[in-house]
Amino acid sequence: MRSWRHLLTSAGLPVGPAELPPRVETMLRESQARAEVLIGFVQVTAILTFAVLYAISRAANPPPMEIEPIPVALGLYAGFTALRLWLAWRRQLTRGLLVASVVVDIAVLMVTIWSFHLQYMAPAAISLKAPTLMYVFILIALRTLRLEVGYVLIAGATAVTGWAVLAGYVLLADPPARVTRSFLDYVTSPAVLLGAEFDKVVSIGMVTAILALSVLQGRGLLLDAAREQVAAAELSRFFPPEVAVRIRTSKDRLMVGAAERREAAILVTDLRGFTRLARELPPRELLQRLAEYQQLVVAVIRAHGGSVDKYLGDGVLASFGAVRPGGPFAADALRAVEEIVSALAGWNASRPEGSPPLAVGLAVAVGEILFGVVGHAERLEYTVLGDPVNLAAKLEKHNKAEASRALADPACWALAAEQGFRPNLAWEERPAREVAGVDARMDLRLLTGAGA
Repeated sequence: MRSWRHLLTSAGLPVGPAELPPRVETMLRESQARAEVLIGFVQVTAILTFAVLYAISRAANPPPMEIEPIPVALGLYAGFTALRLWLAWRRQLTRGLLVASVVVDIAVLMVTIWSFHLQYMAPAAISLKAPTLMYVFILIALRTLRLEVGYVLIAGATAVTGWAVLAGYVLLADPPARVTRSFLDYVTSPAVLLGAEFDKVVSIGMVTAILALSVLQGRGLLLDAAREQVAAAELSRFFPPEVAVRIRTSKDRLMVGAAERREAAILVTDLRGFTRLARELPPRELLQRLAEYQQLVVAVIRAHGGSVDKYLGDGVLASFGAVRPGGPFAADALRAVEEIVSALAGWNASRPEGSPPLAVGLAVAVGEILFGVVGHAERLEYTVLGDPVNLAAKLEKHNKAEASRALADPACWALAAEQGFRPNLAWEERPAREVAGVDARMDLRLLTGAGA
């Protein structure tokens, strides 16, 4: 069960330090602010409706009084509502003003009902028969829009108190109202039926209690959903956007072993000389340099439709065509390689004189991969598996043997050409190369240059 502290917090009552994450509190406050604006517009509509109904009833039964209290009360309430709506629109409603507005809403309604006997020069008991009392349930229900049970209870308590005071006034008026036990006498005369007034008070109280419980439950669900939304947004930062969408929209629970076969291109990058940089640079500057390198690489990968599978320390493993199947994935991967090489050269040129340049080794391989879920039931990971992943890693290491910046296996180069890839940089063909860990010799395509 939830603690009383949690229930009080859900009710919007002060119980000490906030238990909600700041962003959830901000979301809740903005939702409540919008609700107050909506409440204001509903009240304006109710005032206009009541004014029209009064005008119709007045025309059918013109009052003899020189000053009519109902239009005066409606006019004052309209001015108060307009001020309240303006403050709500400007997000300047304080809790004190909110409490006052709830009390004023109910009080104005009760005063309006009380004034009926003055308006029509009738016995005071006629006020207790006014159907206008039904508006009190609208005013109480409006308070639920804010999802703070305290204001619902204040509205209900004010309504119960107001009706009890009005009934007491009628019974103690001069002359006092006649009390009857006959329902027929009650509906055909100005007599007061105590049971009927008790039923009204009980109805107001019960409706208030039910709405308050509904608000408590609804607020709890809202806060849980808001927490989940914030948590999901934070967790999404740890996944590629496409994978995050798959996780959020998956109809079935994700299980280890859920995988799909895809034709894809795998790109592996590795930052050269990172160990040396780690010795030469302070930790803060080292991590800043690593972050700049990763931001540069990841931005290019995503721009060409790729998805970052994982960060390998100072390297990146990315896939093209795995998360989003189809498309010219091989061509996209090689275009990304060329742009990373060019962007890195520009980035190094913009560094202050004397700053050690960053060099990156890249390799691309294509083939059939498995894209799915691996790990433990309590720690899952979407990833890519298969020969192309292993081959790309081996080719990246082979950059050092070839003194190259980037390598592509022959299958990748051929498929990329079919998919419309036209190189902008000078790729070189080196046939029958021996790659460590690969049984057969390979015809490689590579980019050479300083920094390999």
